[in-house]
Amino acid sequence: MASASAVLESEWTKIRTVASTKWTLAAVLLITLGVGIALSAVTNALFDDMSENERATFDPTFVSFSGMILGQLAMIVFGVLVVGTEYSSGMIRTSLQAVPRRGLFYASKVAAASALALVVGMLTSFLTFFACQAVLGGHRTSIGEPGVLRAVVGGGLYLMLIAMLAMGVTAMLRSSMLALGILMPLMFLVSPILAAVPGAKKVARYLPDQAGSKIMQVVPGAMDSDEVPYGPWGGLGIMALWVAAALIGGYLVLKNRDA
Repeated sequence: MASASAVLESEWTKIRTVASTKWTLAAVLLITLGVGIALSAVTNALFDDMSENERATFDPTFVSFSGMILGQLAMIVFGVLVVGTEYSSGMIRTSLQAVPRRGLFYASKVAAASALALVVGMLTSFLTFFACQAVLGGHRTSIGEPGVLRAVVGGGLYLMLIAMLAMGVTAMLRSSMLALGILMPLMFLVSPILAAVPGAKKVARYLPDQAGSKIMQVVPGAMDSDEVPYGPWGGLGIMALWVAAALIGGYLVLKNRDA
């Protein structure tokens, strides 16, 4: 029977030898960084045209992560591919024959992919922050200001949790196409639209992306946005509960259904 370390090494080998996962992780960095720089430059140029409330609640750290809404989509694709590729290729049967302990197999896959997502997430978050602050010029902040380091580290944690959420959902659905068909519209369309509708805001604030993104804010009510009844770490905690539910659901499906 395979040991835990051997299974973990096997899952790590699978992830790092698949070209598509490398490209999606590169896209996380490039999209988040590129869009963040572009929007930071626009914000800097149009700062004087902002409303008084927007200037009063201006959050240069949060502006740096403007590209996260697109970068997270690439991280979703990474999480979906890590789990979904084995189902679409039929390799899941071979994997489970090699590792009959499904809990060990699942935990190793999630752990290996999450560790890689964390590294890429932290690299993306720190590079994006420093690059965008340079673009913001006189409106920039520094990593030593209160709350800023927490927000930047939180950006990396947020991306890791996005990948874990995608892995859990894909394990439940056992299909890359179905998982992408649910997660992409939810994160890119449904969640932002609900957050903009007055009657739905109280519900939308508890969706994983809306809650988790608060960790990247330093100024409460940044950019004249609505304040929420939880703090930055509370928001990330809400997101973590969504992730835990998805991962547990994925494990239960894997445990109780045939490959």
